[in-house]
Amino acid sequence: MPPTIRKAKIEDCPRMLELINELALYERAPHEVTVSPDHFCESGFGPNPIWWAFVAEEDGIVNGFALYYIRYSTWKGQKMYLEDIIVTEAARGHGLGALLMEALIAEAKERKFQGITWQVLNWNEPALNFYRKFNTRFDDEWVNGILDF
Repeated sequence: MPPTIRKAKIEDCPRMLELINELALYERAPHEVTVSPDHFCESGFGPNPIWWAFVAEEDGIVNGFALYYIRYSTWKGQKMYLEDIIVTEAARGHGLGALLMEALIAEAKERKFQGITWQVLNWNEPALNFYRKFNTRFDDEWVNGILDF
């Protein structure tokens, strides 16, 4: 049965959090995931959602997702910000990442966003190679600024 790409539902949140923790382990920062399940669900499915997502489902199991929110550029207007695209390790190589990226691109065009931006770790060669397939332009001019509370 071919994979299904669909918009995420609140019922997907526990599985999405499992995948977030898997990604954090891969990125060598499992201690950095501090979001509570309630806050995660409320942020995506409460009265004022601030994120949206697509999930990739195979045989009824969510094996990947792409989560985005709207970023505003004073120069360009609204852009999609891709926070995470995650495919569980066991399901990689099935084309789920490409299907999720295609869904994001279609959504961004439908919503008339001015593009999609995201970050990727400079050592994550598999991710860099994945994004290159979409003719991604990488920016080495800007430095990330972070202020934690």
